[in-house]
Amino acid sequence: MNLNLTHIISFCKGVFHGNSTEFTASHISIDSRSLQNGSNTLFFAIKGQNHDAHLYLEELIAKGVRYFVVEYIPEHLYEKANFIIVENSLKALQQTAIGYRKQFDFPFVGITGSNGKTIVKEWLNFLLSPNHLIVRNPKSYNSQVGVPLSILAIEGNYDLGIFEAGISLPNEMSNLENIIQPKYGILTNIGSVHDEGFANREAKIKEKIKLFENCSDIFLEKNTEIEVLLSENSQKHTWSFTDESANLFVSKKNENGKTELTFKNTTNTFSVNIPFSDENSIENVITCVNFMLFLGEEIAFIQNRVAELYPIELRLQAKKGINNCLVIDDSYSVDYQSLKIALDFLEQQKLHDKKTIILSDIFTSGIAVETLYNQVKQLLSKNKIERIITIGETIGKQLNDLPNVISFATTQEFLQQFNTQSFQNETILVKGARGFNFHEIVVLLEEKNHETILEINLDAISHNLNFYKSKLKPETKIMVMVKAFGYGNGGYEIAKLLEHHKVDYLGVAFADEGIELRKAGITTPIMVLNPENSSFRAMIAYNLEPEIYSITGLQAFLKIAQHQNISHYPIHIKLDTGMHRLGFEPHLISELCSLLKNNNFVKVKSVFSHLAASDDLELDDFTKLQFQRFDAMYSELEKVLPSKPIRHILNTSGIFNYAEKQMEMVRLGIGLYGIGNSEQELKALENVSTLKTIISQIREVSPEESIGYSRRFRVTQKMKVATIPIGYADGIRRAWGNEKGFVTINNQKASILGSICMDMMMVDVTNISCKTGDEVIVFGKNPKVTEMASVIGTIPYEILTGISQRVKRIFFKN
Repeated sequence: MNLNLTHIISFCKGVFHGNSTEFTASHISIDSRSLQNGSNTLFFAIKGQNHDAHLYLEELIAKGVRYFVVEYIPEHLYEKANFIIVENSLKALQQTAIGYRKQFDFPFVGITGSNGKTIVKEWLNFLLSPNHLIVRNPKSYNSQVGVPLSILAIEGNYDLGIFEAGISLPNEMSNLENIIQPKYGILTNIGSVHDEGFANREAKIKEKIKLFENCSDIFLEKNTEIEVLLSENSQKHTWSFTDESANLFVSKKNENGKTELTFKNTTNTFSVNIPFSDENSIENVITCVNFMLFLGEEIAFIQNRVAELYPIELRLQAKKGINNCLVIDDSYSVDYQSLKIALDFLEQQKLHDKKTIILSDIFTSGIAVETLYNQVKQLLSKNKIERIITIGETIGKQLNDLPNVISFATTQEFLQQFNTQSFQNETILVKGARGFNFHEIVVLLEEKNHETILEINLDAISHNLNFYKSKLKPETKIMVMVKAFGYGNGGYEIAKLLEHHKVDYLGVAFADEGIELRKAGITTPIMVLNPENSSFRAMIAYNLEPEIYSITGLQAFLKIAQHQNISHYPIHIKLDTGMHRLGFEPHLISELCSLLKNNNFVKVKSVFSHLAASDDLELDDFTKLQFQRFDAMYSELEKVLPSKPIRHILNTSGIFNYAEKQMEMVRLGIGLYGIGNSEQELKALENVSTLKTIISQIREVSPEESIGYSRRFRVTQKMKVATIPIGYADGIRRAWGNEKGFVTINNQKASILGSICMDMMMVDVTNISCKTGDEVIVFGKNPKVTEMASVIGTIPYEILTGISQRVKRIFFKN
């Protein structure tokens, strides 16, 4: 992409302020943290409900960025860069994309629906690539921001564009239709996703199909209720399992996890075999075939290509690697745009400054090979990749002039010389096309390879953080708790994400947790909530800020600070307003004031307390009493301190129920991890943690036999029982057994039979179609952690923090 500044000003109807309009942008950015920002970047400073990119312009100028699209110019930067001033930066980005889109006259396909958009897009790209030069939006870049960024990234010669569009609120799709301008429309499955943003299901459908307003042809499963809402000027191409009036009638036959689909239209009857048996995959395949038939692809070609379809991995995954490495697994696809995304994720999650990439040949149609690899060279250089391992004939030749490149012709050649000692204390991005089988490399680089994993959704964490930030004033600071290994989810990885989001403070329980974060490179201020006097020296050495909750603790810290000749070291004063756990009570405030008055060894950074019942509105009177006690004690402290400390008293439930008391800072804990204390709060949050395993073995058990220890479950009729490799040593409470609890297998509940063992449990799969190796959901969306806690009489905190460290954590981002 190369866009002249005068064209951009015209597209977005902006007013220019600066020294020169002689500028051509080859990189569009909205993320101030990306290492790809530089002198060729045009930065759009987007202002949202929970963020304002204008706050980071000075930082970008220091990185060499000189051209910005802004809603206002910070006063101190007025003469330091070039600015296009617009009313709304997001609208300006979209208008620029609309202007840029006009230069392409090949047809675009617009895909929308509740589920399957990305799969259909990626499968169509695979299926049609032998006969077409295709451009598509990367991964799930289907939003109000993702779509325009994808359009603006187009460069090269193509004959077909395939773009997906996603919405969550009314009045969003028209924007995306204007940007994509699709000639053909594909509607995938309509489900319950984002129902909460619309008055009803019909309202959501009407909003989605706005993408097809100017389409000549629309492809969908036959549905009269939807068809009557579509434009009369469009030709409808429908398919159905039951209605023979559809343009394409389909029948299916499942056997051993595979499916034979038979298609019948007015001219042909033919069958295809696919390696899937689940309903979603089958529907997505039919959608693809329906469109391929419209394009006139030959039947034999369709049959051969569809038989080669494979599951699409849509997520970037961060995994703990050998020798203190972190492995970023993106081993199933590679193109230039997705490489840029993966490198940004690498920078966001990196555990070490040393960065390595293992990269295969890059297959990108529509652009010259030399041009493509020159761009790749620049990208790797900007991201400061220390070691580049290439696998493939083409990439090895194209990057051989770089000083830090090691080349292999094939994956097998790399595996033959693999040495575990070659990878130590570094962050490794593994990114390759599917045909290179890079999953074999990932297996060697991973530290743990157990089948039981805890998946942590980093996108959900970001969503939950933004939900609570939406309750706050823009100036209110936020401390996020990452104690207890991030509530069982992972300390460093989540801390790194929060640092990426520029939270103001991190909170840990003990000094050693904070020290580990510092050793891992976390620089955000860290408060230690339960410091032991013996840890004060280590805290000072690692720049950790202690909570001070007693006179003896304060005296001990002052003594060390005096001995080390430290001045104004930040501390945080804890007040006991009713929790009666830790903190200064009212009768100690006078003595506390005496110790702090005219004391230069420490600086009281904040004064805070902990609410005992913010989650229970029936105890509202007590919560308000805590507020009153806090205000009274704080006012006494304020009189003797040289500066006014930050105040904070709200925890997760406090933010939700008492936002008016947010003061200068709040503390976010369990809510970040998707756990709320009311149904209303839970509806707004996204599930973060999913505990998964597999079926180890399936057996048939006859009547009068029993299952597990002490014959706790007696078999009364012939049943099918699956053993799964997870037990109480992994953190699953025994109280969840004996038919009180269940797991989910192929979207069906399987009751837990008998007692949960140390490393295994047995479940009833009599009425479930499943086989050895099938995925098992222990908790996540179903069952939810809150549901488990309610049944066994505990709290979600205990379940999450109880998951054993022997369970491998995988962090992923869509």
